Amino acid sequence: MLLRLFVSILALAAPAWAAAAPSQVRIVQQDGVYVLHVDGQPFRVKGAGMGGEGQEELAARGGNSFRTWRTGMDEVKVRAMLDRAQRNGLKVAMGIEVGNERQGFDYDDRAAVERQRERIRREVALYKDHPAVLMWVVGNELNLHCRNPKVWNAVGALADTIHEEDPHHPVMTTLAGFDHALIDLLKARAPSLDLIGVQLYGDIGALPEKLADSGWTGPYVVTEWGPTGHWESPLTTWKAPVEDDASRKAQLLQQRYEQVIAADTTQGLGSYVFLWGNKQERTPTWYGLFLPTGESTPAVDAMQYVWTGAWPANRAPSIRPLRLDGRLATDSVVLAPGASYAAQVEAQDADGDALTYHWTVLHESTATSIGGDREDVPAQVALAMQEDGRGGLVLVAPDAPGAYRLFVEVHDGHGHAAYANLPFRVAAR
Repeated sequence: MLLRLFVSILALAAPAWAAAAPSQVRIVQQDGVYVLHVDGQPFRVKGAGMGGEGQEELAARGGNSFRTWRTGMDEVKVRAMLDRAQRNGLKVAMGIEVGNERQGFDYDDRAAVERQRERIRREVALYKDHPAVLMWVVGNELNLHCRNPKVWNAVGALADTIHEEDPHHPVMTTLAGFDHALIDLLKARAPSLDLIGVQLYGDIGALPEKLADSGWTGPYVVTEWGPTGHWESPLTTWKAPVEDDASRKAQLLQQRYEQVIAADTTQGLGSYVFLWGNKQERTPTWYGLFLPTGESTPAVDAMQYVWTGAWPANRAPSIRPLRLDGRLATDSVVLAPGASYAAQVEAQDADGDALTYHWTVLHESTATSIGGDREDVPAQVALAMQEDGRGGLVLVAPDAPGAYRLFVEVHDGHGHAAYANLPFRVAAR
């Protein structure tokens, strides 16, 4: 009797997935076409990069997977994320943190490489049997500013180690762009990779040519893509990057998905749009599909459409480029210290929702980081402003010369918003 009671208590304490078998994930090639299979069924990745939050909305919008950048040994936290994914019907591409040469990791240090390998073996062992696991993503953009080709020997050894520990899930690494020389290195030094992840932004339209020119004929997932990158965008005369407004980004996402990602049904297995959430990277709005305060933007609506074929019942507002002193960001707007100027933005809401406007000015970011490394949000600038509530604003330019950026958010009162920003400089004339 006591034994049966003990077994019953253990059953109640076990997570819901404990009785489920690990997902069986395979990449199948038929007549030259690669297809990802999960438990015997075709699975095309309709996903986003995220840290684990926002899962419910991702599923509601038509997504079926998300990728992470690190797994780690915090078993309680990671299992909670995976359990939540399982409840939401989502599969997880498990990011594994691997040392970057550009951040000081030395791939000539055999002891450090071995410690890394053993740490990753333990991580994989912890989570490999969870049914929400889709695949393993070994490192992120290890080719970025990489000089030591031994990194790819290490990636190959990690792929072998993961396969030994977990034979049920594919292993990939992600690349910040790629060419023939890089693909040759991967083929020679990491041949056990099951697929690659490609990460392209404004230049994603060249993906078919890049695949052909590089000689990569195997399967791939687009593991990062999204708006035009800050390094690819037009610059002001003082080298501030010009960011697209929220509506322009949504248009680009739809176009890039339909014309490039969805169009490749031979090698492409799907994609993870960047970023289902928000982060500071040159600006607080450049890459996130949500505002820092949580509102969804037109980009989220666009992803729902390409994933499901249907727009949401209530859509985010639309917006046009912001103007300051009658000029656009590409006009390299320079203001006189302490003088008054008018700003104007046009916004509409297809559902007829009442719109409210929120204006701020930040110092221009001085960050020079690459690869998504952490940045701090620039300080806000307190200025005299008077808005008319219809997209018009009069502001008094800062007294201190320097580089700044004007931001506007347009909210519909239903959890949706659009945004635009404009860099400007203050200089004595």
